[in-house]
Amino acid sequence: MDERTKTIDKFLNRISSDTCSFTTVKNSIEELELKGFKPLCLADEKWDISPGNNYFINIYDSSIIAFSVGENWNRDSSITPENSLRIAMAHTDQPSLYVKSNPEIVDNNYGKLNVEVYGGAILNTWMDRMLSVAGKVVLKSDNPFEPEVKIIDMERPLFTIPNLAIHLNREINKGIELNKQTDMAAIACVSGEKIDKNFFMNMLARKLHVSESEILDYELFIYNCCAGDVVGFREDMISAPRIDNISSVSACLEAIINAKRPAGINVIALFDNEEIGSRTKQGADSEIFRIVLDKILSSLGLDEDKINTMLLNSFALSVDVAHGYHPNKPEKSDPTNKNFLGDGVVIKRSSAQNYVTDSSAVATVMMILENASIPYQKFASRSDAPQGGTLGSLASKYLPVKMVDMGIPILAMHSAREMMAVEDYISLEKAIKSVFGGV
Repeated sequence: MDERTKTIDKFLNRISSDTCSFTTVKNSIEELELKGFKPLCLADEKWDISPGNNYFINIYDSSIIAFSVGENWNRDSSITPENSLRIAMAHTDQPSLYVKSNPEIVDNNYGKLNVEVYGGAILNTWMDRMLSVAGKVVLKSDNPFEPEVKIIDMERPLFTIPNLAIHLNREINKGIELNKQTDMAAIACVSGEKIDKNFFMNMLARKLHVSESEILDYELFIYNCCAGDVVGFREDMISAPRIDNISSVSACLEAIINAKRPAGINVIALFDNEEIGSRTKQGADSEIFRIVLDKILSSLGLDEDKINTMLLNSFALSVDVAHGYHPNKPEKSDPTNKNFLGDGVVIKRSSAQNYVTDSSAVATVMMILENASIPYQKFASRSDAPQGGTLGSLASKYLPVKMVDMGIPILAMHSAREMMAVEDYISLEKAIKSVFGGV
């Protein structure tokens, strides 16, 4: 198997297993530990950190920060961009369906699940799909302040949300607005016999080998459990769920594991809740990342002044997907900034700072990519269309360093199944590795 195939197979395996922010972090921890990264406890007063070693911090089970300290890093050296931080940030969540409390609905021999929409999902793409559930379940313990936490994934089709037949809605191909409460309820079972009114909680209890009374609460997400595939006449495309933003998570993990700077510190931060605004303790719009960075550098022996100097000499990437040029809707792209799938990573720009736009930082990334022969292109939204955004500008409030927003171009963003080019993912991995010092 050639390197290209290995890279894409590994990425598609991550797509299949990283089904929500909690399973993404759980799987990332397992992979990092296999590669020799050591766990640090977020709440510990001080960390035992030394040059030449690699570490990670679990942030409330749905975000994670990992870093490597170069073996030649020296706290007494003069601070320069070469021995400061290189950072790559991405998000672990994606639009999905969130399971409400008391979720079971038993209606005329049908068992349905009461859900709410998480993030900006394209609702009609969730219809007629094989769906499963994953997330965090919290159990009773002896200490109320330390309940037992379980991360679960049912890993098989459990639900579907069927469309209404065209015979019953002759206007469906003219477009239909789906009601988030009534139309998105996921069907779990049909039966001529009486359906257990607690069928969902019973399933959770069986999965965890506990009684229903031991389950106190949960954060569970319905996800598309269909596998991703390489598609196309030349096998140059990928159709898969969760490309936004497992593509960036995967590339960040590959970079922190494989790219080293002998005298520098590389960091990845994979945040939860970007799709709902990042305004949580584990999101990019919080002080958690700055707290962790301060703790890393103080544990390495730097005082406050030197920490600030180190941060101001650092460099960061905010890595998230970008809108690709849609061949069936060319009018939706900017007339002079068309981002084609297969033409490389996208550097995103916005005068309103929805994306981090710093021409000096952009120039730095451009030179790094050109030196490594990595293709890239630049993105701008149409001036008459509302712009999206990502976590870069939010994180900049707490981390005022030179930063660039970049990622791969995709189609069908926020669909239950999205589309990207194979070569763009390969370029993204190489790009972050190059910023982190190469292999």
